[in-house]
Amino acid sequence: MIDFVTGRVVEKSAGHVVLDVGGVGLHIAMSTGSLASLPAEGDTVTVRTHLRVREDELSLYGFESAEEKRTFEQLMTVSGVGPRVALSALSSLRPAALAEAVARDDVASLSSIPGVGKKTAQRIIVELKDKLGVPNLSGAGSGSGASTHAEARDALLGMGFSAAEVATALDKYDGDAADSQALLRHALRRLGGGV
Repeated sequence: MIDFVTGRVVEKSAGHVVLDVGGVGLHIAMSTGSLASLPAEGDTVTVRTHLRVREDELSLYGFESAEEKRTFEQLMTVSGVGPRVALSALSSLRPAALAEAVARDDVASLSSIPGVGKKTAQRIIVELKDKLGVPNLSGAGSGSGASTHAEARDALLGMGFSAAEVATALDKYDGDAADSQALLRHALRRLGGGV
């Protein structure tokens, strides 16, 4: 197993980075969030990795944090979720947002991930709820913060924002948990480049 690599960034693209490690160019697939956190081309970086060995290929996947790598590996234990879908999930939702969606039985958020349908989203919830170590929030009070959060998320998704943008925009809200309008205003300010 290759746990991490340190090398010079040679090339970054939409789905991968190429690192020069001792004169060898390693092609490492990464989530969009991890790619965005990489330094500029020519700089040196350490990336946590997961090596997938198949009969006809060796694939290297990279992560900005141990938490993201752990979430990727847990997603791959779900029936029907391979490395491409797991990376797609991490590109759409940060590990904390993914864990929250699982804890809330939020099929809508999970099925908004490219490559994940309703049945796969339900499998992710069932198979990962215990592994992610999050409390069960699925019944967390109708009219409370759980439904308010879901209401604001659905509104933003309906406006055409991606699941990743919505998760980031709803983060760090410290106002009234039952006020969906205030939460929506907070998210729109963040999406507009505010706070």
